[in-house]
Amino acid sequence: MLTRRLMLTSLVATCVFARQAAAASPEVFAVDGIAIRGADPVAYFTQGRYVAGDAALAVQWKGAEWRFSSAEHMAAFEGNPEKYAPQYGGYCAYAASKGAIATTVPDAWTIYEGKLYLNYSDYVRGVWSQDMAGNIALADGFWPAILNS
Repeated sequence: MLTRRLMLTSLVATCVFARQAAAASPEVFAVDGIAIRGADPVAYFTQGRYVAGDAALAVQWKGAEWRFSSAEHMAAFEGNPEKYAPQYGGYCAYAASKGAIATTVPDAWTIYEGKLYLNYSDYVRGVWSQDMAGNIALADGFWPAILNS
C-alpha cells in the first residue's frame, strides 16, 4: 500500500512539474503531431482494442493528425469527432482528476458511458478505474483550464 501511494504521489508530482515547465499545453496530446500515438480512435469502439492507424488514412483535427485503420473509421470520425476522440484531449484522465496533465499510452484505455479515456499506464488506469465516476467529475472540473495553468 505504501509503495502504491509513493507511485501515485510520484506520478502526480511529475505531472505538476511537467505542467509548470510549459507555458501552455496543446488542446490535444500528440507525439510529433500525431494524436494517440497513431492509434485509431474509432477502433476502440468498434473492435474493443487498440489498433494502429495508417498514415495514409489521416485527418487533421484540433491541431493534431488522427490516423485510422480503415476508410470507414476515418469517415465515422470526420462525421462526429467528439464521439470518438478521447476525453481531456487524450491526456491522462487520472492526472486530469488531480488538476494536472500527463502523457498517455494507447493501450491504457477505457470506454465509460460511451466516452474514451486514456491513461499514463496500465497501472494508473487501474487506480483511475477504482472510482471512474468520481475521477471524471474531478477531471471535468479542471478541464480545460489545466492546459493554461
